[in-house]
Amino acid sequence: MFSEEIKTLRRLGFRHLLLQILNFASVIASGLMLWKGLGLFFNTESPIVVVLSGSMEPAFYRGDLLFLTNPANERYHTGDITVYKIPGAEIPIVHRVLETRDILVSNSTNESKNDPTRFAKYAPGPNQLLLTKGDNNHVDDIGLYSGLDFLERRHIVGKVRGFLPYIGYVTIAMNDYPQLKYVVLGGLGLLALIQRE
Repeated sequence: MFSEEIKTLRRLGFRHLLLQILNFASVIASGLMLWKGLGLFFNTESPIVVVLSGSMEPAFYRGDLLFLTNPANERYHTGDITVYKIPGAEIPIVHRVLETRDILVSNSTNESKNDPTRFAKYAPGPNQLLLTKGDNNHVDDIGLYSGLDFLERRHIVGKVRGFLPYIGYVTIAMNDYPQLKYVVLGGLGLLALIQRE
């Protein structure tokens, strides 16, 4: 099946094989640098995510590819669609902001955690707390927050700025069928090795 490709590899020699491996490594490194560069530019750990569930239907469907930004000085508002990650959970969640609360920054040290006056509607930025809910869910996300009452800004990965429908199904397929991931990577590696340029 691969006899022609193996003959081609033997004919081209070790030097050409090494050059192809370096070219393949440079393509991988360029992709990683682009990913990290986008993350720095848009101030988010993950500038592109894939919707993994139907909790945001009809706004987004499973497999949609989302583009995120997370400006440090921008406030989130009710209705914004955010992606957040709870500590200890590795999969980010895409849901809409249901409620926002701003923390009143005070010099007092004797504030009670249950005191409703510790919140105010005028403190901007990182002191903001968020409550989210999936459009297709019946209840808010407090049950997902692992003991928290609200999300803090540090839990937010980003705000959705755009999307491409169904493009992310490739990622979902690779996660659902890990063998497919190895077949695709192996095929790309083989193509890089036998490429004649």
